[in-house]
Amino acid sequence: MHIKIATRRSPLALWQAEYVSAELKRLDPSVSTELVKIVTRGDKILDVPLAQVGGKGLFTKEIDEALLDGRADVAVHSMKDVPTELPAGTSICAHPLREDPRDAVATITGGPLDTLPAKARIGTSSLRRIAQLRETFPDFEFVSIRGNIQTRLSKLGQEVDAVILAAAGVKRMGMAEQMHDFINTDILLPAVAQGTLGIQTRDDDAAINALVGRMNDKDTVDRTRAERAFLARLEGGCQVPIAAFATLDGDMLHLKGLVGEVDGSRIIRREISGPRDQAETMGISLADEVLDAGGREILARLYAAEAAKK
Repeated sequence: MHIKIATRRSPLALWQAEYVSAELKRLDPSVSTELVKIVTRGDKILDVPLAQVGGKGLFTKEIDEALLDGRADVAVHSMKDVPTELPAGTSICAHPLREDPRDAVATITGGPLDTLPAKARIGTSSLRRIAQLRETFPDFEFVSIRGNIQTRLSKLGQEVDAVILAAAGVKRMGMAEQMHDFINTDILLPAVAQGTLGIQTRDDDAAINALVGRMNDKDTVDRTRAERAFLARLEGGCQVPIAAFATLDGDMLHLKGLVGEVDGSRIIRREISGPRDQAETMGISLADEVLDAGGREILARLYAAEAAKK
């Protein structure tokens, strides 16, 4: 069986696609693969913060199209980039073992964020990170930087005093030693499904689905289901500071979630625990708690502001 794997062209995306390729060949040595490298809209727009670009599927739409029209048989995604609604006829067939879900930081001081001076310039375009960090470090200034890991790190000491990245990416790229701290999730709750890969397939491709399905990691699947159910209930995207993080203790799942004001002036946090087989129900229940506690007003205002800009 020959499998065409759709992927973005960034170094990290290519690493992820090669990883999936190797796993498929390990599971079935008769398999051969090729990478179908695609440039997405999100890859083309690098001079504008993601929150201002707007729209769902910034990093997935063109890949979805390749899967649907047969140019590719599977697609590999970072799940934090994947909209909660997928194109009809496709599904996320597998989530391999999750990498470190935390955020990592490289600083001019060589230490964690609290070693930086007042008014330090923090490089990130993530509203989720900005909202949470403003609560703890109100004097920090935030500078929007985009591009691949190498590009963002090159700005350290030039344009910014610190660069925040997903730990999963730097670890997969073998660059963990360039980080000076991995930020505790109590300080910076991760993006939904951060560190998780998703392998998307066409629903009618039984042979490929059977093979890809063998890559599933049960713990990663249940944690991701809970986090994405939370996000789906909030109808959130990159224009809104939303975070969620699920952990497991045996068959018990614990989920934390939040919605915040962009300036960090108000962050609504809630958490819930229950049986792991109720992961999606728990995600929805937690989102409803956040909405009822004031999240609904925050989201309505942020979405109205976004609509007014268009």
